[in-house]
This record gives sequence, C-alpha cells and structure tokens, in this order.
Amino acid sequence: MKCFFSFKDKFKAKRGSRSAPELQDQSKSDSSAIKRTSKSLSSLPSPRTIPEMYKEKEQNLRVFTYEELREATSGFHRLLKIGEGGFGSVYKGKIRPPDGEGDPTVVAIKKLNTKGMQGHKQWLAEVQFLGVVSHPNLVKLLGYCSIDGERGMQRLLVYEFMPNKSLEDHLFNRALSSLPWKTRLEVLHGSAQGLAYLHGELEVQVIYRDFKSSNVLLDEDFKAKLSDFGLAREGPQGDRTHVSTAVVGTYGYAAPEYVETGHLTIQSDIWSFGVVLYEMLTGRRVLERNRPTMEQKLLEWVKQFPTDSSRFSMIIDPRLRNQYSLAAARKVAKLADRCLNKNAKDRPTMSQVVESLVEAIRVSETTSGNRSSESSGSKISHRRSK
Repeated sequence: MKCFFSFKDKFKAKRGSRSAPELQDQSKSDSSAIKRTSKSLSSLPSPRTIPEMYKEKEQNLRVFTYEELREATSGFHRLLKIGEGGFGSVYKGKIRPPDGEGDPTVVAIKKLNTKGMQGHKQWLAEVQFLGVVSHPNLVKLLGYCSIDGERGMQRLLVYEFMPNKSLEDHLFNRALSSLPWKTRLEVLHGSAQGLAYLHGELEVQVIYRDFKSSNVLLDEDFKAKLSDFGLAREGPQGDRTHVSTAVVGTYGYAAPEYVETGHLTIQSDIWSFGVVLYEMLTGRRVLERNRPTMEQKLLEWVKQFPTDSSRFSMIIDPRLRNQYSLAAARKVAKLADRCLNKNAKDRPTMSQVVESLVEAIRVSETTSGNRSSESSGSKISHRRSK
C-alpha cells in the first residue's frame, strides 16, 4: 500500500513554483532559510500504512496452534457454531491462558473458508486492521492461527465473545426479544463512535466498507462493537478523492456512487449507516421480497411517510409497542435522510452523526410520557435476552 502524501514532496512542489524570474534574485539568507526548512521538513516521518503500523503491534496478538483451537471448539462441533457467512463459520469456544494457569476464556473463533486466495486476503486484512485499531466500540481480536500444511491452508481468528449476538438478530429474529427504544439509540450511537474513530482518529483513514446490522455485535451490557474487518480499506491518500476498488459488500447497504463507479470514500460508510438507521426505526430489512411490491425495498417504502407528516409514525417498528419518543424518532429519520443524500459530499461526517444521536437520546429522555415506560421496557427486554 502507498503511504500518505508526504510533507517532503509537498515542499518540493512549492519550491518548483518559486522558479519564476521575479523570485530568482532572492537574498542568500532567504535561500539558506529555505534549505533549513527543507531539511527540517524532510526529516519528518511519513504517515504509515496499516501494515507498517501492524508491525509495531503484532506481538500483542496471541498465535494459536490449530490443535489448540480445535480443542477449544470440541473439534469445531456443529452445536458450537454460532454464525456463518460468506467468509467462514464462527464457533463458540474456550481457550486456556498462555501460561496454562487460571480459568479458560470464552471466545468466538472464526474458521475461514480457504478454497481461494481471496479468503486469505480478507483474513490478512482483518488481522492487520484489528491488530492496529483500539476502541471500545470495535470488537477485540485476541489472536490468530495460520497454517499451510498437507491438508491445505488453515486461517482462523480468535475474538472476544459477544454474548448478545448482533443488532440484526434482535431487530429481525422473532425468536429473540426486541431491543427497546433507548437501547436501539445507544447501539447506533456506539456504532457511530466506532466509525468516527476509523474515519478520523488514526494515522490513516480507514473505510469500513461493510457496515450493516449483522456486523454490529452486542456485549453482555448491550454495548455495540463493530466486527468483521475483512473488507476494510485505507482511505484515499494525499490529494486523491477516493480509492478505486472492485465493488464488494452486501446488497442494499452499498452507496450508489460506489456501486456505479467503484470509487470508495468514507461517505460510502455514511450511506450504509443511514440504511441501518431506518432498519432500527422500522424493524424491517433493507430488502424483504415476501412483502407487497411497494414495500419490498425499505428506502423506497419509507419515502411514502415523510418525517414531518402525520403519517410518519406508521413506519415505526410495531414491536416497540409505542414505547418510544416520536420527537426523537423524527430526529433519527432526518439524520438517516442526510446520510442517504445522493450527493455524497452533502452527507454528514460521522462526528456529526455522533452529535445528532446524542441529541436524539437527550430528546428521548426528556420527552414527557415516554421516559418511564422505555426504562421499564429496557429492563424486561434485557432480562429476556439473557
């Protein structure tokens, strides 16, 4: 991967522009000052890439043997399988401390499908990104296993265990209790904080590229943590406006400009966030083919119920049983509409999204008639989930 635009190159470009005739008779002292500045700037370290940053932190990850992880999952027993996706199966397991002393730790172990090199590339991307990032709203990678043997390529990842499944599970799986209104807001707020960290709080800008409700995991306290970094990419560097890449991801969540051109930016993540905001409000998936034609595509359906209209409340998830703040719901819908702006440059930043959700939570807590019922609903729903 290429490095970020360097200060040294930037300075050289400026010096080239100063070769005009009217600047060639500068004094000697001015010339010396330029040389000193050039030396100072060229000595500054160039921003590092994710692989370079990973080299400093790779020792923080534990390297497991295949036998350890097979034992941890009782031979990858089907009854311990807790998830399955395009890149592999996830099992619940127990690993022993490195020194062999103390109680075992419950973990989630992802065993990638390794029929092609694409699986390895995504495995490597996840190891490097999660080996570098550190934030309360990002799932923690504990270690990995990488073996090339007679039985082929084995690539596994070991994460902290998230006992309350995913946001998708609680929104759409009728066998689980529905998340109460306040918890939904807090989950989206935590998710936004995780994305804001990726977009602007690291040496490099990270585009998550796969934000969806199934990738928002919930810990024992229902705190949101983003998972699955196999599709993450470093953002555009220097004066570039985007990253050109093959279009990958999940249908319905990808921004239209990315699908049409392959140009990837952090605004692509913001579009995806807007989709999930509407999933949270409505309790509906982005695409449901078993519904009437006019209701199958979520983003088309909600347009029939404008945010400021009296019909707006008709889109709210019926599983909330009216235990929500209508004023806060309108704010969330308006935020979703901003995230889903067709013009990517007019979408809010994730920092602005975080601020808007903080305001929605404040409005929800102060809206009369809702606070006590939401609070009791939260306690009941959490007890059932556990």
